[in-house]
Amino acid sequence: MSRLDVIFESVRARTDPGLVTFVTAGDPDLDRSADILRVLDSAGADVLEVGVPFSDPLADGPVIQRASERALRKGTTLSRTISMVEQVRSTVLAGIVLFTYANPVVRMGQKVFLERAASAGVDGVLILDLPIEEAEEFQTISKDVGVDPIFLLSPTTSDDRIRRAAELGRGFLYGISRLGVTGATDTISDGVEELVG
Repeated sequence: MSRLDVIFESVRARTDPGLVTFVTAGDPDLDRSADILRVLDSAGADVLEVGVPFSDPLADGPVIQRASERALRKGTTLSRTISMVEQVRSTVLAGIVLFTYANPVVRMGQKVFLERAASAGVDGVLILDLPIEEAEEFQTISKDVGVDPIFLLSPTTSDDRIRRAAELGRGFLYGISRLGVTGATDTISDGVEELVG
């Protein structure tokens, strides 16, 4: 059973909801990102999502895009993000999930990336733009190194793709509440209830 499995089992047994937070690594800088993660953990976060800044974050809305731009200007990279997580891991109880795009992973090499992530104490990885149809190698290596592969589901995801994501994924499946980029909104897409249901 992975750390994420244990965390979500614990959340299901509680009366209060789980808390999953998101921080863009390197905004305002990596030292303060580490401090923010520690504070979120001490405040009761169950899972700390750490976004790896990327120059073309197509799935992210303007707030995360600007955070990524600031982090990239500070020299934040995938490698430096993993190193920051490694420094934080021994001081936090929450699960740690890296959110990244495929390009930085391909540049580092999928196997090297996942081995480094596992060694740093990362519990799960979501590669936002990795299609489920191309994810078998990611899933296999993740399983081999002990990192949960996490996949996105949307309100329009077909039943077949949901089944495939459930077969390949571990830890949790990431359900998005509406189509389009991330960001503040007061609406959710039709079909979310069925997706979560």
